Amino acid sequence: MRVVIQRVLKASVTIDDTIHSEIDKGLLVLLGIEKEDTLDDATWLALKLSAMRIFSDEDGKMNLSISEVEMANFLL
Repeated sequence: MRVVIQRVLKASVTIDDTIHSEIDKGLLVLLGIEKEDTLDDATWLALKLSAMRIFSDEDGKMNLSISEVEMANFLL
């Protein structure tokens, strides 16, 4: 299992020139899964992503996890 994450101001998924999903501020997660990956792997990864301190606090330091910020107000 491999993952690439990116904080974004806007992102969308387009298939055959049709937007299927889109977000404003948030996390873009590109996930690669192999046959050998397990539910335990997915659970570990979800917990790891939710705990990563990648959002800026009031001092501008990357010190907040996604569960600690309101997505409407987070600072990139």
